[in-house]
Amino acid sequence: MSETVIVDYGMANLRSVQKAFERVGHSAVLTSDPKRVAAAGKVVLPGVGAFRDAIVRLRETGLDDIVRKHIDSGRPFLGICLGMQMLFDRDHEDGVHDGLGVFGGDVIRFPDVVGLKVPHMGWNTLRLAHPACPLFAGLPDEPAVYFVHSYFPQPTVRAIVAAEADYPTPFCAAIWKDNVFATQFHPEKSQRVGLQMLRNFAAF
Repeated sequence: MSETVIVDYGMANLRSVQKAFERVGHSAVLTSDPKRVAAAGKVVLPGVGAFRDAIVRLRETGLDDIVRKHIDSGRPFLGICLGMQMLFDRDHEDGVHDGLGVFGGDVIRFPDVVGLKVPHMGWNTLRLAHPACPLFAGLPDEPAVYFVHSYFPQPTVRAIVAAEADYPTPFCAAIWKDNVFATQFHPEKSQRVGLQMLRNFAAF
């Protein structure tokens, strides 16, 4: 069986993601080796930090093309937080930076609102736009998940938005299209709900 790979490009809480997969009985390998990522059956792209630095590191290693080819091949892909944001056309953190262009749309910052703290940190309830999404199998109707972010994507095509949350207005919290799943929240920090999502991805 081909392996599940967590892409190590030097900017993520990789071990916590790997440990979360281990907790649901699924082996996931940390690697920065482009050949190993290219051969993987499933790819997980996590991320914490600045978009510009992350996309530069992916391009320096050629992992950007490998991720796109993996997605185009129809093999399962999971993006987490920054790993979700990089799938889009553009990011607006400290300038405008090109993403992977897998999906149309921009990654923008939460607006400055009195009483609203940015980054958005903590637990929020999801509103499932696509309850039939395989990632959500076995979840309650309004699952709570853990966020740590200042930016979020605005997809050009609304149909890929799998879940929303409010802060204070609705924003895209997860996307799904065919073999591609991505979350703005951190499943590895979201306790039972997050572990169920990782279990679902491992079984996809």
